[in-house]
Amino acid sequence: MVLRDKVVVITGASEGAGRAIAERLAKEGAKLALIARSQDKLAEVVQSVAGQAFVCDVRDKAQLRQTVESIAKAFGGIDVLVNNAGIWQKPGPLDGLDDQTVDDVLATNLTGTIYMTKYVLPFLRQRPTETAILQIVSKSGITAQEGQSIYTASKWGVRGFTDVLRADLKGTTVRIGAVYQSGTNTDMFKKAGDNFDQTKLTEPADLADAVAYMLTRPPKMWIPELQVVY
Repeated sequence: MVLRDKVVVITGASEGAGRAIAERLAKEGAKLALIARSQDKLAEVVQSVAGQAFVCDVRDKAQLRQTVESIAKAFGGIDVLVNNAGIWQKPGPLDGLDDQTVDDVLATNLTGTIYMTKYVLPFLRQRPTETAILQIVSKSGITAQEGQSIYTASKWGVRGFTDVLRADLKGTTVRIGAVYQSGTNTDMFKKAGDNFDQTKLTEPADLADAVAYMLTRPPKMWIPELQVVY
């Protein structure tokens, strides 16, 4: 796909991997609709990539629907969705997690991704040429790791959702891709109170390069899954 002038929606775009993806796709000439909860941080990203900011919490279905409609109206449609928004669960036993953490991880990582996709999909179907949905999942969507019960549940859910979506949309103009990346060097872990040496983790800019590579393959070539390891 040639991304120049394509309308690309990115969730969780205010920092970390989302910001890096936005900056990388801006170099391809994409028109960016950037979604995140923090208006101030989004404003900083918009200044660097010349996109448009849409403040929205992916846990809120009503906000999501309204935001998607606003994006489609502002840009005249949507070509690509990058579902990147996600939060971390500090590793530990299930019965040691508070209920709010369980709810927030599932609502952000899983149901937020599902509803975002649901609301964007009709606009992708309207495009006469190739469109795409790319899920930034995590290796936790394909491996079971100790102490990550809820985070892993959310990511395995995204994996299953993505696989079925790909089967459902076979033969249409909508392509479905998933990235199963190892830990990425962002503030996601610290926000959950999980402090450790992150120097060995994948850099956001490198992950963004992988995303750009997937989205810019020729029309007769598509990469449905990509595993990124450090």
